[in-house]
Amino acid sequence: MNESVKKRILEEIKNHDTIIISRHKRPDGDAVGSSLGFAKLLRLNYPDKKILLDSIDHAEYLAFMNDETETPADNDYRDALVIVFDTATLDRVSNPRVNNGSLLIKIDHHIAHDDYGDVSWVEDFRSSTCEMIVDFIRTFPELTIDSDTASLLYTGLVTDSGRFKYTEVNPETMRNAAFLLEQGIDTERLFANLYIDSYDILRLKAEVIGKIRRTANGVAWLKITRAFREKRGISLEEASNTVNIMDSIKGSIIWMAFIETDDGEIRVRLRSRFVQIETLAAKYGGGGHLNAAGATVRDLKEQRALLKDADELVRLFKAEHPDVF
Repeated sequence: MNESVKKRILEEIKNHDTIIISRHKRPDGDAVGSSLGFAKLLRLNYPDKKILLDSIDHAEYLAFMNDETETPADNDYRDALVIVFDTATLDRVSNPRVNNGSLLIKIDHHIAHDDYGDVSWVEDFRSSTCEMIVDFIRTFPELTIDSDTASLLYTGLVTDSGRFKYTEVNPETMRNAAFLLEQGIDTERLFANLYIDSYDILRLKAEVIGKIRRTANGVAWLKITRAFREKRGISLEEASNTVNIMDSIKGSIIWMAFIETDDGEIRVRLRSRFVQIETLAAKYGGGGHLNAAGATVRDLKEQRALLKDADELVRLFKAEHPDVF
């Protein structure tokens, strides 16, 4: 699938001595796993090339994966190949110098809204960008992979697929996961880093559960204000992850978390089962996947409007599917 674009990407990698890799702002497991994993893959297979990472922000909770705190010099971009992973739109790239190289490649699995780059490889049916990289590796037998690279890619595959729960997961996803497991991943250590909470975080979750509200037709939602974050000493990442607390409420097939940032902006993390929410997110300046997306609201009025729109989606879906859970 997409053999010609994959061949073009491999050719460009071979033709460039310097390759600079970036991903999206406010990174998740797939963004870090795909960018770090691909950098490690290239260093393993092309040791004579200069492989650099360039992103201006970092995720503390993913620091266990590896050190990505590099800052390439401006002259590194001269004649460099730049590859951006897991980023649907150019404005979300965590690298203001992304266009300074000689060629820009986009590799992503989100629904395309911005076909930036000289070469674009997008497969929105994939569970993760990391899964696309595994497919890339399996397409070209000349590429070798080690356990460290496999672990980085498996992290992104697991987290972005919701531990293989989301609708994008298919038999090929599991075959790609099996390929990575065959490289010798320490899954016990990996899952401990990803999913074991401190006592303080567990207490925080208990408090946050008390904030959950539901609309008339069952949209579950909560709001984390900046004041609450500062009082409890939690990061923006930890606050954003509270959306996952609501993923198993019976009858709530859409759920969302409103997170106030330090500058007063309210980010929204939307999730769903059965009903598609990507179009809803796009209406509020966001996007993502059919069942997992992000958006932004400017004030309480827009927050209420988003909840009303989501509630109507749920009402219509339940009217046609009375047995939904």
